[in-house]
Amino acid sequence: MTVVPDDHLMTLICDTCGDTVKATACVLPDAEVVWTLVSEQGWSGSPFATGPHRCPHCSLLPLPGGGRACGDHGPGGILGIDHVDDVTVVAAAGDVDLDTGDTLRTALRHAADMGGHVVVDLSRVHLIDSTGLGLLVRAHREARERGATLCLAAPSRFVRTVLHTMRLDGAFPLFDSRDEALAQLSNGSVSERTTSATVTAARS
Repeated sequence: MTVVPDDHLMTLICDTCGDTVKATACVLPDAEVVWTLVSEQGWSGSPFATGPHRCPHCSLLPLPGGGRACGDHGPGGILGIDHVDDVTVVAAAGDVDLDTGDTLRTALRHAADMGGHVVVDLSRVHLIDSTGLGLLVRAHREARERGATLCLAAPSRFVRTVLHTMRLDGAFPLFDSRDEALAQLSNGSVSERTTSATVTAARS
């Protein structure tokens, strides 16, 4: 489904039941981005107008077919948590959204409890919605407050587009691979990239 703009209003359409909601939405740098509308209405799904989107009721229902493993695209979760020296690597997969948010939240809390730097490996993440973005921003802020760094490794083109459109690409150190992130953290060069602009973006 597609979000339908109408003057200052936007209509959000649920892909599961067809229910709609019409509301005003903060216009972000890209008119195709409806993250604020999705989040404010308690919906889940893509931050982009082209969906998929699910209303609050359908967000609580199991996905059709019982869901799929993350070999392709669909419900995701945490593939694993590794500890490398003083760095905790959280490997996520599939769609990081309302359905899998609790899993990611638990993994990020564990990483915070370890007290060191955090690398979130996104190499197998296909989609991220407002829930996932919020968790990453919060974890980044909490890491900074304890003097650590949270990095994102191997985000897909889609995830990079979401971060860029939301003006969050400057909030996180981004690396092409998990190994690159670990190498930069080990030699201490990542902290130099954390600027006041990063702090501002993370709080927005």
